[in-house]
Amino acid sequence: MDRNDFQNTSSQEMIQPVQKQNTQKKVSILAALDDSVSDMSTRGLAIPRTPGLFSQSVTPRSRSAPKQSNISTNLGTERKSPYFVKIPGHLGNLSVLDDSDWTAALTPPQSVMFTNLDYSAAEDVTKSAVFLNEDDPGEAAVRSLYPDFLHSFLKHSSNTVFELIDEYEDTCSNQLNILQKIVYRATPGQQKFSKTASILWLLKQEMVTWRLLSSIYRDRIQSAMEDETMFDFAVINASEKTVVNNLFQRDSLVRQSQLVVDWLESIAKDEIGDFSDNIEFYAKSVYWENTLHILKQWQLNTFTGSLHPLVTEVDPDAPVRQKMPLDDLDREDDARLLKFLFTLIRAGMTDEAQRLCKRCGQAWRAATLEGWKLYHDPNMNGGQELEPVEGNPYRCIWKISCWRLAEKEQFDKYERAIYAALSGNLKQLLPVCDTWEDAVWAFFRVMVDTLVEQEIRSSVMNTEEKEELPREYLETNWTLEKVFEELQATDKKRVLEENQEHYHMIQKFVILGDVDGLMDEFYKWLSKGRNMLPGHLLRFMTHLILFFRTLGLQTKEEVSIDVLKAYIQWLMCEKHTDLIAFYVSHLPQDVAVAQY
Repeated sequence: MDRNDFQNTSSQEMIQPVQKQNTQKKVSILAALDDSVSDMSTRGLAIPRTPGLFSQSVTPRSRSAPKQSNISTNLGTERKSPYFVKIPGHLGNLSVLDDSDWTAALTPPQSVMFTNLDYSAAEDVTKSAVFLNEDDPGEAAVRSLYPDFLHSFLKHSSNTVFELIDEYEDTCSNQLNILQKIVYRATPGQQKFSKTASILWLLKQEMVTWRLLSSIYRDRIQSAMEDETMFDFAVINASEKTVVNNLFQRDSLVRQSQLVVDWLESIAKDEIGDFSDNIEFYAKSVYWENTLHILKQWQLNTFTGSLHPLVTEVDPDAPVRQKMPLDDLDREDDARLLKFLFTLIRAGMTDEAQRLCKRCGQAWRAATLEGWKLYHDPNMNGGQELEPVEGNPYRCIWKISCWRLAEKEQFDKYERAIYAALSGNLKQLLPVCDTWEDAVWAFFRVMVDTLVEQEIRSSVMNTEEKEELPREYLETNWTLEKVFEELQATDKKRVLEENQEHYHMIQKFVILGDVDGLMDEFYKWLSKGRNMLPGHLLRFMTHLILFFRTLGLQTKEEVSIDVLKAYIQWLMCEKHTDLIAFYVSHLPQDVAVAQY
């Protein structure tokens, strides 16, 4: 195809005709975003909450009607990301405020460009055996992702952008299932399967990044169209729960930080999988059964083993009070149980942790995990009928006790971490956080805990009611930037290494809402050698830029062009020639002609 042929094709086939519409049908980006919020699927505005620090929904659904607002100001990207932008490529100089049907122009007609594409569903997991004979089983299994992503983009309009992101996540999840089947059936030690494991990790990171984008940008867009000051009002006789509900309604920092916590907990929950077997393993009729058995034998003078120091009572406080150990087997069981309980809490599954405690004969420990619940008495403001009171009226005392327990070195490190997480004790929580996700979770959980505690103490508690928590906890001035600065200063080598991984860098800038910073990072990666970037990462980067453009957020044009060109070049090398025209159409015309 020569230059003239391309120009004819781009004008006749690749560009959707732009026709004037009645002024009553004028489409603005705010209206599109309004629709995207109002028409959201039942997946909701946020990742579904698992039992965790606070029981209320962190992204309330009963919020006010949308307002006309500059989204860049509300997203904290003023001066960096002007709201209304001109979209390069086949739209030419068409402004999204034009009377034209810009949503149609954004999506080239499928019937012209993709008549020969087969958009079949992901390979059934039963076909995983077919891929085992490939030189690169992982890449062969996920090759369909390239047309699948393009097909998903084409079938969604701008006002269903979050359904599109959810579909991206589902597509990655389906492919992950296939890859896991391949890895499970693979012969250990073969190099080609190590490549498959690498693709598996890369795809998993992409999946959870789409999940983060969906959660956090839903909230940012809704916040941009609402006047959050309307939630800033005082309530007479407000309870802890009411005060915190109002805080989450009006404070986007607290709300979005909790969304990050929920997101990280959802990742951990995915990794736990079905833990019913573990519960059966731990379940016992009584706790410390070996110690109890030895004590009974001593009473009956039938003990035949070697004598060693041991507690003489088996109430929960006995080892601390008597300063004597349990039987070795019970200590090992306790250590495993505590580690698994922390794993459940790390995954936001506090209710499951409590059920496990009860099944293991440690109902007292389950009760200690209950004290975080915010106190609320619905009868304080009157009413016809007496309603039940909820939460812990002595939550402050409970929290102090958790903090102090976490500080005691004689306890197991995971037991200390459990109560550190519940009380916001970052210093005692970080030692068991060995990965990037764990460390970020610890910082954000403590940040939310601190901001909530500050709000409660300033709004509800009297001076005489306040039990003293450390000043460094109560007076910390948390920001999103401070979290990642602290993370960069960690002494854990693994966390520092993972902090530099591609998807963790992307996740960091998404959390910060720094689109320009993310574009700068993309530029660095491309400068080091675009041929070194995996094809699936280039695909993600390309579709992320298209997502930002759909929201009306400006991406640095030069970097965006470089990303698109790198992905187009990769598609050409991999013989995905039937996909190229669409991505070329998103380049400026002169660049598109040369690229095509």
